[in-house]
Amino acid sequence: MKNLYSKIPLAQSLVELCRSKGIVDVVITPGSRNAPLTISFANHADFKAYSIVDERSAAFFALGMAQRTQKPVALCCTSGSALLNYYPAVAEAFYSDIPLVVISADRPVERLDIGDGQTIRQKNVYANHILYSANLYSEIVLNQHTQDQKLLQKKWEAQRHNEREINLALNIAIERKGPVHINVPFYEPLYETVEEPETQPLKIAPIQETKGIEQKTLEPYAKLWNTSKKKLILVGVNEPHSIASAYVEWLAKDPSVLVFSETTSNLHHQNFILRIDNIIAPIEISKDPAAQFKALQPDILLTFGGMVVSKKVKAFLRQYQPKHHWHVDEKKAFDTYFCLNKHFDVSPNTFFQRFMPLTHAQKSDYQKTWLANRKRRNARHEVYMQHIPFSDLKVFNILLNHLKEKQVLQVSNSSVVRYVNLFKLSPDLEVYCNRGTSGIDGCVATAVGAALKSDIPTTLICGDLSFLYDSNGLWNAYIPDGFRIVVINNGGGGIFRILPGRKTEPYFHKFFETRHHLTAEHVAKMHGFAYQQARTQEELTAHLADFFTKKGPRILEVFTPIEVNDQILLDYFKFINGVERQEK
Repeated sequence: MKNLYSKIPLAQSLVELCRSKGIVDVVITPGSRNAPLTISFANHADFKAYSIVDERSAAFFALGMAQRTQKPVALCCTSGSALLNYYPAVAEAFYSDIPLVVISADRPVERLDIGDGQTIRQKNVYANHILYSANLYSEIVLNQHTQDQKLLQKKWEAQRHNEREINLALNIAIERKGPVHINVPFYEPLYETVEEPETQPLKIAPIQETKGIEQKTLEPYAKLWNTSKKKLILVGVNEPHSIASAYVEWLAKDPSVLVFSETTSNLHHQNFILRIDNIIAPIEISKDPAAQFKALQPDILLTFGGMVVSKKVKAFLRQYQPKHHWHVDEKKAFDTYFCLNKHFDVSPNTFFQRFMPLTHAQKSDYQKTWLANRKRRNARHEVYMQHIPFSDLKVFNILLNHLKEKQVLQVSNSSVVRYVNLFKLSPDLEVYCNRGTSGIDGCVATAVGAALKSDIPTTLICGDLSFLYDSNGLWNAYIPDGFRIVVINNGGGGIFRILPGRKTEPYFHKFFETRHHLTAEHVAKMHGFAYQQARTQEELTAHLADFFTKKGPRILEVFTPIEVNDQILLDYFKFINGVERQEK
């Protein structure tokens, strides 16, 4: 492939600097103002350029790739509202520590607010959800052919400003793993090309150093740890295989340590409690919740990873606060439980490497008590699953029992990720969910992007509203052959029936539940997916027999009765606490 560059020096500099940082994947949304960048990225052998029309879907597609690879992915759009449609994915990347590089073409500054078409105030447009905004100078000065020393000096200063800003933005995305924005104004003509770049930009390499911590710094905390009989480890969103097995075993063997993790934690051990709500929800409805919560209340809470799904564990820890809350993360520490008093700004592996030699196991029945509790409730869980009618909960039980082979599991937000967290998943599954902002937007596009960068199959489980909301996520030419989608269609926003509030008001079905009679069938046909549907347990089981082995992308839509799902879920927590389900 013969490389081709835009004739505009600024476009050449930006592309060359992206290449020098190792950025390979570039998602381009069509437009004219970004033509200099489109031409340069799409005609260069060192880049893989993807063309996706819908900007919101394109941004989540890029996010899925970056989520899976943990490497920066560039997004390139034209001027105007195009970059505003990237914003949901930018916010998700900001809160989920995913490296996205948004490159927006712009009109020159003098065209702003004079009534020129496709022109908005793009400077710092993502100000509240971005790690860095690079606002580049337009090149009217750079293109002047003159011997005037003042103009030449301006040319040099503008060029160096742009190159330093680009370097800084790209390095921040790499070093701090998050979104950055580079706003690039271009004058016309936009489509002229050259075969060799006319400039060699200043290149400043990123510095990727591993933060360390001295054992002396940890000694006071180790002393607290060694004298505490109740330590709770709570793990949020976490990359698969990221925590060294030695530290997993160390935590699991200490009887004074209880580990709570979730499906998105991707952390498994027989001594870890993976279904947090199965522990806490029954306590809430027990005869003496205060006594049980006090027994569970830790002296030390140690957290790492990203966002936590369970609202119940958040409510518990806010009311029954630990004496000490320590968070381990290289970038940030959220005071989620209103009692944070120490942030160790290193990676979990670095922290445990230094901290573990300073500790010793404490005699305690803390872990043993709650593991016994887990065993009883898991047994009740199995009994309940055998007797409930066809419903959301029943569908998840059947479906997740079929997901045993190694694959990526993407789950949508709202009720789906919460249902999934009620089950013990195979350790071979690598689970992802956009929990940074917890929105339903973008789950389909994210899953497609992630699937494209996975060497194992990818399955997305989503609700009907999430699927329909992001059905444009299938509008691209990059769907992998092994991509699967399971849509749980209960005819509306089932989560609103689970949440507290009156369900009988005349506006509830229309404005909260948003009931509908739509299906995924025609969407599947339009995008070339094989389509199957199930309305009974027998049909679902029959389809799952070969759903994951047949060739080509497929959608399985499962229809469940919206009126009973909430009651079956509420009765579930009563049942696993020892209260039999009351037949109606």
